[in-house]
Amino acid sequence: MHRSSPRQDIDESALSVTPPKQQAAGLTAVAVSLKRSVEEMGVVRTARTLARVNQVHGFDCPGCAWPEPTGHRRPAEFCENGAKAVAEEATLRTVTPDFFATHSVDELESKSGYWLGQQGRLTHPMVLRPGATHYAPIAWDEAYRLIADELRALASPDEAVFYTSGRTANETAFLYQLLVRSFGTNNLPDCSNMCHESSGSALISSIGIGKGSVSIDDFGKADLIIVAGQNPGTNHPRMLSALAGAKANGAKVIAVNPLPESGLLSFRDPQTVKGLTGGVDLADDFLQIRLGGDMALFQGLGRLLFEAEDRAPGTVVDRAFVDAHCAGFHAYENHARAVDLDTVLRATGLTRADLDRTAALFARSERIIICWAMGLTQQAHGVATIEEATNLLLLRGMIGKPGAGVCPVRGHSNVQGDRTMGIWEKMPDAFLDALDREFGITSPRAHGFDTVNAIRAMREGRAKVFFGMGGNFVSATPDTEVTEAALRGCGLTVHVSTKLNRSHVVHGRTALILPTLGRTDADIRDGVKQQVSVEDSMSMVHLSTGRLPPVSAHLRSEVGIVCELALELFGPDHPVPWDRYRRDYDKIRDAIARVVPGCADYNRRVRERNGFVLPHPPRDTREFRTTTGKANFAVNQLHWLSVPPGKLILQTLRSHDQYNTTIYGLDDRYRGVHGGRRVVLLHRDDITEFGFADGDLVDVISEWKDGSERRVTAFRLVAYPTPRGNAAAYYPETNPLIPLDHVAARSNTPVSKAVTIRLEPHVHVGAQS
Repeated sequence: MHRSSPRQDIDESALSVTPPKQQAAGLTAVAVSLKRSVEEMGVVRTARTLARVNQVHGFDCPGCAWPEPTGHRRPAEFCENGAKAVAEEATLRTVTPDFFATHSVDELESKSGYWLGQQGRLTHPMVLRPGATHYAPIAWDEAYRLIADELRALASPDEAVFYTSGRTANETAFLYQLLVRSFGTNNLPDCSNMCHESSGSALISSIGIGKGSVSIDDFGKADLIIVAGQNPGTNHPRMLSALAGAKANGAKVIAVNPLPESGLLSFRDPQTVKGLTGGVDLADDFLQIRLGGDMALFQGLGRLLFEAEDRAPGTVVDRAFVDAHCAGFHAYENHARAVDLDTVLRATGLTRADLDRTAALFARSERIIICWAMGLTQQAHGVATIEEATNLLLLRGMIGKPGAGVCPVRGHSNVQGDRTMGIWEKMPDAFLDALDREFGITSPRAHGFDTVNAIRAMREGRAKVFFGMGGNFVSATPDTEVTEAALRGCGLTVHVSTKLNRSHVVHGRTALILPTLGRTDADIRDGVKQQVSVEDSMSMVHLSTGRLPPVSAHLRSEVGIVCELALELFGPDHPVPWDRYRRDYDKIRDAIARVVPGCADYNRRVRERNGFVLPHPPRDTREFRTTTGKANFAVNQLHWLSVPPGKLILQTLRSHDQYNTTIYGLDDRYRGVHGGRRVVLLHRDDITEFGFADGDLVDVISEWKDGSERRVTAFRLVAYPTPRGNAAAYYPETNPLIPLDHVAARSNTPVSKAVTIRLEPHVHVGAQS
């Protein structure tokens, strides 16, 4: 029997709290994985599907972008949350036209994102026409004509926005950006704008390429691994195996995080004998930093490393590397030596012993990796913070050597590949020139809208058509009320999706839902099984082959949708061979090989056992393609977050039972939150100081310099081991607290890790916001 989709929505009154877990994974993770999979897919489908996740001839997990090992792959090459992601996509539940006939859009809008996603896979293209109360079926040809007519009626191509989720495969991403640029705009916002844009901005400036410089094999060679602003136990659980392997080889691991995360405390690998009876204590040290204190930490470590060099000249600073490969060293040295350590201690909440201990380990380690995720990127000064972390690695010569380097850990399974394939609103002219030579088009050169600017343009009526290739735009973006109003102001909203989500019920004057194949589904064109390719977080490109029979004959592949829309929009005489591409994905890869740097001989190399690795000049040859021709030390004014009296600093985060905006269930097992999501994690002493008790219901109000406020209501206080003055709550429930203009300097990334809030007792006056 399969679990029925929820008849009732989330009942927050059923929420319960238990102590946080001190270890991650183990037999419990196995049990949860199997239970969820069988409930969604049944026994046979579960066995057929999970056996192929992340295997050489299988499909790439639709969850995170953590790479597969280059050697032996284990029978279960997936984690608990990977199993949940697969089950969510490969579910046997379906959302048919009858469902939409039964449920009006107004009714669906009243449901939570969790309830919507639990209904199942979309089976038919659907349209909501002006004034209609229900979505109705529409033929594919008619849907394409509707979109093409709306696009051709625009006064300028720049009045259309083409969004991309990170799960789109390379072939789709390449064709999608080709369609958009053929149409005449660079309005290609994507989920990277909201997550790792700060990483790209910092790394391009520092080392000349916006990608990490390490491979999965480097983890086994490292002496020291710093994991900052990241929770791998929930967001990238397979990383725990890599950390355990590093520990077995003698590496030290330091966790830098406001919250103690169970995965970094102890990891029970369920595929080892030891993991069944005990665990590996991963973090040798836990630096419980205050929100916004990371830049101060890295700057303080820089000063202490120079002082260690003074005590033992020639042992800390890699002078040979710095002299041969770096620019700006002396300015950085002068700045670092002047850092005030008392300020560092106030900003971080750490002790001098914490700093000294970390600096000493950093000074004596020969191979160092620094990993980070959105805990760093979604700070107001996230770009500068990542530059400061990179400064430390440059100082020690840790770029371009085995077991060392920068490791931004990406989210969605192909978000990095999408950017490689051209999904960026400001691709360099060299890429556009190659695109134009290959296809005989003229790509626009003016930069387009990123995600935040796309919302601004829709809000102001400068953009009138929104096309979403995957994702859940409404729930992924900040400032929910503004974003929803912006989409409602569009003449047409289109979503290419596998499952129902909030973005489908926040619609333009006309709205389309186009159902697509998922990563697990077999994609057969003219009797030939097609394969797609993806790039992981460490620049490895490999094939992914779905094998499950699609839940509906009316589904189209993403490649097919792009090509068929292009044929309708441009006609059969367009110079791009769209019909050939929709029938044979090898032809797409041949074009990629001629256009995208590093992708020569794509079709052959991607079929090798592990695929192939894209070039990375700093890693491969210590070549730095920056404005100076060298790796650049950065000098940044120190910024940190002080907590105003009577206020708190809030960070948003994921539950263990979700991935990005997809809510798998209502149990954040590792943090001890069960049956609900509207919680605020707060230090017990702060709860008392503000006159509340653990378990009280409060409203959360964010405060801004312009005097404006935003509010979400009926959140339960949960006493938790956070730093004093800091709080944490789940998104997307807290997205309404973050204004559209609260963005990181230089990257325009929404700042979700630095929200000043106050708490008020909740008074029930109606429905929760």
